[in-house]
Amino acid sequence: MQVTAHGLRIEVDDQGPRDGPVMLLVMGLGMQLIAWPQPLVQMLVDRGFRVIRFDNRDSGLSQDFDHAGIPNMALAGLRHALRLPVRSPYSLADMAGDALGVLDALGVARAHVCGASMGGMIAQHMAVLAPARVASLTLMMTSSGARHLPHPPWQLQRTLMSRPMGRGTDAAVEWVLRVLQAIGSPGYPADLQARRQRVLASVQRAWNPGGSVRQLLAVVADGDRSPLLARITQPTLVIHGTEDPLVPLAGGEDLVRRISGARSDFIAGMGHDLPDALLPRFARGMADNATRASG
Repeated sequence: MQVTAHGLRIEVDDQGPRDGPVMLLVMGLGMQLIAWPQPLVQMLVDRGFRVIRFDNRDSGLSQDFDHAGIPNMALAGLRHALRLPVRSPYSLADMAGDALGVLDALGVARAHVCGASMGGMIAQHMAVLAPARVASLTLMMTSSGARHLPHPPWQLQRTLMSRPMGRGTDAAVEWVLRVLQAIGSPGYPADLQARRQRVLASVQRAWNPGGSVRQLLAVVADGDRSPLLARITQPTLVIHGTEDPLVPLAGGEDLVRRISGARSDFIAGMGHDLPDALLPRFARGMADNATRASG
């Protein structure tokens, strides 16, 4: 279903008991709400949570910003390296406002928030912008954006900045599969046929590579969120893979050091994805962290 949130059309999926504690799931760069696996959603519903997923602006079935054009990421990267301001059509704080707007549209006063990758960056803003509305915080495979943190290897950056080898659905699917293979979990290899089916469903549902570039520009423009982290007081769980090539483990370790009382679950063999084998562990950690808030 679609709601009007923060003045935008946002696609939302809402499952579980209406009177249960709300778990809001915020997805990462270029990904859609269906990237949160349905089995994970069901595990949380089975624990009594009302689980809300949504497409971020400029992705999936939510409102796009195609009118803003395709950013020059080489120029943005140079400005960032030179510590010059980077301008973007919208900010991660704007996207945090969207997420809070989803809660408004659904009549939810307070939620446990779980963000993955860019979604974890958005969740950090949510916790500071509206602390009374964020009951607990789970930050998955994300970082503060501090400049001293390690970057992805150059070869991976080249893969991420490449383009599909042709037009149409098949080319898009093959490109996404290459990216997922590059960032996936070596300790938890994916079922390749199942992965292909999920990627095909995602591309057929919506395909907006320009939106992914604009979201990336928002991440670059956001810079270092370290000053925000001292203001986060919610019970926080940091989940991170030891083999994450996109956001190296140092990013998760940095979050744990900077957020008061944060707990960690650093998982050997996990990369930058949500392996099926780890979904019960994720659900248990998110639920236990929510219990800390109620306690």
